[in-house]
Amino acid sequence: MNVLPYKDKNTTKKEQIAAMFNSISGKYDFLNHFLSLGIDILWRKRAVRLLKKHQPKLILDIATGTGDFAIEALSLNPEKIIGVDISEGMLSVGREKLIKKNLTDKIELLSGDSEVLPFEDNFFDAVIVSFGVRNFENLEKGLSDMLRVLKPEGKVVILEFSKPKSFPFKQIYQFYFQWILPKIGKLISKNQAAYSYLPDSVESFPDGDDFLSILNKIGFQKNQCTPLTLGISSIYSGSK
Repeated sequence: MNVLPYKDKNTTKKEQIAAMFNSISGKYDFLNHFLSLGIDILWRKRAVRLLKKHQPKLILDIATGTGDFAIEALSLNPEKIIGVDISEGMLSVGREKLIKKNLTDKIELLSGDSEVLPFEDNFFDAVIVSFGVRNFENLEKGLSDMLRVLKPEGKVVILEFSKPKSFPFKQIYQFYFQWILPKIGKLISKNQAAYSYLPDSVESFPDGDDFLSILNKIGFQKNQCTPLTLGISSIYSGSK
């Protein structure tokens, strides 16, 4: 079942996701770090480290948003990173960030649909995604296109929210995610739908072994799941 940010609107999930992120783009980075107590930064660092031994030269960052994951991936010393997103608002914030950091020669941010990527087959050494696959309108179609643009032996690393399993952390996390986070998100971003959508989309996402099964079905090899911070998020990695 596709969870939508704006349940009262008769538009596609893709259109709603773009509109939602456009509306919160100016506050997105602050809220990301604030609501996760900065742990999201450590999660990205750990995800990128999984690619260190592979030394990818050309990297695609899908659902790049404001470019934080792409910027973190520069620690791998690639020749080029291309970030793709459907939200022009997020890309605009990201491009300003790259100009300020003098990184426009290393990272290019493009408007594009993650499920119909504008690249030829077998193009990238690695594909990375942080907190983006949950927002795909068609999860399997998006993952299939990621596989298509990867070179043979290319690596995929996906960072995504998951659901803690152990008591009492599971209950504390659910209370925070369902009741506290949406209120803070609404207060700061002025967009209630965005931060109500977040827990709903995490709850409906097939995490852990369920997501590994989908990666296997699509055709990714050597797939692994690494839970982070008692299962709040997970890193999924695999190869073509």
